[in-house]
Amino acid sequence: MVDDLKNLVRIPSVSAAAFDQSTLKESAGAVASLLQSVGLDARVVSDGGSRPAVIAERRAVAGSPSVLLYAHHDVQPPGDPSLWHQDDPFEPLERDGRLFGRGTADDKAGVVAHVGALRILSDELPATVRCFIEGEEEVGSPSFSPFLEAHAADLAADTIVVLDSSNWKVGVPSVTTTLRGLAEARVTVRVADHALHSGMFGGPLLDAPTLMARLIATLHDSRGAVAVQGLTHAGTAEVDYLEADFRADSGVVDGYQVLTPIAQHLWNAPAISVIGMDVTSVDRRSNTIAPVCTAYLSLRVPPGQDPRAAYAFLRDHLEAHAPLGAEVTVVQGELGPSYQAKAGAARLEAHAALQDAWGTQSTEIGVGGSIPFIADFERVFPAAEVLVMGIEDPDSRAHSQDESMHLDELRRAVLAEAILLARLAGVYEVDSSSDSVPGSSASSSLG
Repeated sequence: MVDDLKNLVRIPSVSAAAFDQSTLKESAGAVASLLQSVGLDARVVSDGGSRPAVIAERRAVAGSPSVLLYAHHDVQPPGDPSLWHQDDPFEPLERDGRLFGRGTADDKAGVVAHVGALRILSDELPATVRCFIEGEEEVGSPSFSPFLEAHAADLAADTIVVLDSSNWKVGVPSVTTTLRGLAEARVTVRVADHALHSGMFGGPLLDAPTLMARLIATLHDSRGAVAVQGLTHAGTAEVDYLEADFRADSGVVDGYQVLTPIAQHLWNAPAISVIGMDVTSVDRRSNTIAPVCTAYLSLRVPPGQDPRAAYAFLRDHLEAHAPLGAEVTVVQGELGPSYQAKAGAARLEAHAALQDAWGTQSTEIGVGGSIPFIADFERVFPAAEVLVMGIEDPDSRAHSQDESMHLDELRRAVLAEAILLARLAGVYEVDSSSDSVPGSSASSSLG
């Protein structure tokens, strides 16, 4: 299994348009081969300009339960290679029980976990298994909805397992029950129609970057909480995220005053970040008043709030707080819905499987990030129950340098998925006299 993961990581399948897109075809082919090796009929599909995806299936007899396993094989750009503690981000490196490299956790570990679970079960599972391994999740899944509709007959299932989230911590497995949505905004502040000499005109007139800073500062109160009217909070977090753990996981600098309660603000509250800004670099500085400044804002929308409504509240706030009468223009960017899991039988089975595999109590968590395509799953397959489960842990550093996968957690995730599939198919039995399940007093068998 680890070798399978290493081989996938060595393929630099970055889906961002600035990178070599041929790697995605290679990566999809490798994924299809893995799925074929565990008895599925797999093929690479690219519809209407979509990046290569893999669809696979192994049918059971009519009337059997069905499950769709989702993951994605594309990855984020590696960033500055000098910031990695290895020579090549795409050459996997084992260290201290973890496998380091781009995509080791997000989400090639998810691909390998699906394959590993099916390898455990072999041909003994009386359920129809389908797989959808996407190739453009890291660029917002632009073709997801039409792709899903075009291949609905190939992907329909009673239960959909999305293995692209995080567990609460190493040793504590989780089911993700909420995700924040996304609303992005491109904001431009203009103070003049051309650049001006800072000595000749400075004083009566402030530069656009300064006014942009003043505008952005209105988005939060003195504690750092979002101060945009109309944005909601959703429920109460069921677990505590200890500040010491958050500081260790995030690497926040000493002395920074973290907004608490942390889990509540991370999962159930809005968050606004500046994710890009066009200003003159320090190397290109001159004594000039910049007439215009553009920033790109990312608003994480609380579960249950419509992203269009959230964007409108943000836009109205920005326009109403134009500093010193500067011209403020706001343009809508990407929108993505939030997610709230529905209670169902599969969710109970998921917890039971996690507890068997880890030998400890599982928990339910929210995730501050967004997976907008889950709403498409729910729309196209309204009768299916969607399970969002973890493969990462807080130190996986997905999207960052030194991304890694905890290998013992991967082993347990594979075991948990095998147990889950067996439970969904009604063939999981417990032998209370055995202790062969790692960390547990029960062992599984297929009846």
